[in-house]
Order: sequence, then C-alpha cells, then structure tokens
Amino acid sequence: MVNKLTLQEEQAMQAIWQTGEGNVKMFLDKMEAPIPPYTTLASTVKNLEKKKFLQSRLVGNAYVYSPLITEADYKKKFINGFVADYFDNSYKQLVSFFIDQKKLSPKELKEIINLIEAKK
Repeated sequence: MVNKLTLQEEQAMQAIWQTGEGNVKMFLDKMEAPIPPYTTLASTVKNLEKKKFLQSRLVGNAYVYSPLITEADYKKKFINGFVADYFDNSYKQLVSFFIDQKKLSPKELKEIINLIEAKK
C-alpha cells in the first residue's frame, strides 16, 4: 500500500513528475502559485525520499532526485484506497455519490457506459 501524501507532498510530486529527474530549484520552477519557499520544498522532497517516493544521487555538490513511482501508479493506488476507505470498496457507490451530488449528468453516465461496453 502506498503512503498517502499530504497536499504539500502531492503538489511537489506533480512538479517532480513533470520534471522527471531534477533538483529542488527545477521542481520549484514547475510549481504553480502559491509557490512554497525553497527551504519548505527541500524539506518536502526529503520527506518524499523517506517515504520512498523519490530516490536521490549526489551530482557534484547537489542532490538530484527522481521519482520511484509513476504518476499513473500513484493515481491507481490512491483511487483504489479512496474507494475502499470512503465507498466500502464499491465503485457503484462512488458513481451513485456523484449522481446524488449532481456532479454526473445522464449524458456523462451514458458516455461512461459506452466506454465500459467498448472495453468488453
């Protein structure tokens, strides 16, 4: 099971996935406002390394980091955990929730059904 990321860690990972391999300054350049201070991001990156989301190597006098998990793998594990935690492991309950909240229209639901049927 993948550790859950804090919002700050998720924002950092988004920048890291966009960058690929890089240093803290490169990650800062990819972040959207509000951009954290350099020291805050450096601390977040170290935490992500401890959580085994990143690996580092020393290049000259600076560390270069690269992701150990792809964005797609993280999304898959996060969504599976989210559905298990909040919807009793039922994707049907998840879809029902979105319908009840008026976040999913009949047209969109039909499109989803068509996608499911096309995958059969």
